[in-house]
Amino acid sequence: MTLNYSAKIQVFAGKKNKAIFKSLETDNKFYDENPTQTKMTLDKEIEILIDTQEIAHLRANLNSTLRLIQTSNDAIESVKI
Repeated sequence: MTLNYSAKIQVFAGKKNKAIFKSLETDNKFYDENPTQTKMTLDKEIEILIDTQEIAHLRANLNSTLRLIQTSNDAIESVKI
């Protein structure tokens, strides 16, 4: 299978890195029919690599992933005291 489109997202959210990563990882783990190959790693930053044959699938995955990153960050911020 030849993959034609790819994207790399790098996120550095400081102390929130692990919580955001876990949220993304859980979402990706339970999406068996995902038409993209999505790999995520966590070190000093979150790195997400997306590969697919269809540009529409890449766009959809990017939109979803970026929205989930923002939502996870906002949720963490909302419970700060």
